[in-house]
Amino acid sequence: MTDSKEINDLINQLKNEDPELRKQAADGLAEISDDQIIEPLIAALKDENPQVRFKSSQALGNVGESAVEPLVNMINEEEGETRRYATFALKKIGSPAAVEYFINALDDEDWGVRKVAARSLGELGDKNGLEPLIKALEDEDWGVKLAVLRSLGDLRDEKAIDPIKKARRKEKDKDFKKAANKALKKIQSS
Repeated sequence: MTDSKEINDLINQLKNEDPELRKQAADGLAEISDDQIIEPLIAALKDENPQVRFKSSQALGNVGESAVEPLVNMINEEEGETRRYATFALKKIGSPAAVEYFINALDDEDWGVRKVAARSLGELGDKNGLEPLIKALEDEDWGVKLAVLRSLGDLRDEKAIDPIKKARRKEKDKDFKKAANKALKKIQSS
């Protein structure tokens, strides 16, 4: 059990000038599931150091359900990579409460946010994501489209078969065709 002094020390260390110490603090907070660490970790998602941002997103992912709403609120106010790290934290939490956010994030301007959102919908297995994922097969980013295919396979809904086949016919890339075949196989075997 971590005492409040230790938690406060780690929270204060998140503001240290040394990025290595900030990273260690985020790592230490990843072992703690306490609501008082949510806001300091959300603030650390804006850190100049990418490793600190990544470790903070991992720690937030470990906090669980109570971090979902603050993360979604923060994402709606932020831009750029901060949104990507926050979306990653939401994915790690895996809360059904984030489904609506992930559906909306399929239209985000950042391809990284769209990709994480697409994979999250498949991993959560929520059928509300089916139609938005089918629409996202048209995304201009190849990585997003691959994430969409994997998620459609995970959802195992026959409504995705024809759109996947159509996307497979349009795409020239062999890896995309392989991923499409894999998704189709998953759906047809369920």
